[in-house]
Amino acid sequence: MKKTLIIRIAIILAILLVTSLSLAAENQSRFLAGKVLDNGDRGIPHAIVYLKNTKTLVIKTYIAEQDGAYHFPGLSLNADYEVYAESDGKRSDTKTVSSFDTRNRLNINLRIDK
Repeated sequence: MKKTLIIRIAIILAILLVTSLSLAAENQSRFLAGKVLDNGDRGIPHAIVYLKNTKTLVIKTYIAEQDGAYHFPGLSLNADYEVYAESDGKRSDTKTVSSFDTRNRLNINLRIDK
């Protein structure tokens, strides 16, 4: 009986530890989202959004949704990023996400003049 109680307590503690580690990891990353817009503030569907980690030089891409929305979850807090979009041979300005910006959720809209 005593052994069963100890095992149950150990399982509960393990579950609590895993849950807290998962929550801590979630708070140690950044989420970037936004929309790719034309000069009339309409979303540009299927624009390609590029995200470059300036530390590792790794580039991630995202094909914008029908309303121009894009998102990049799980970004490092300790790296700077550059983000821009392309559609029909035209490109937006490049925006920077700085490691000095302490917000976990960022919203950056990218404009492509058409």
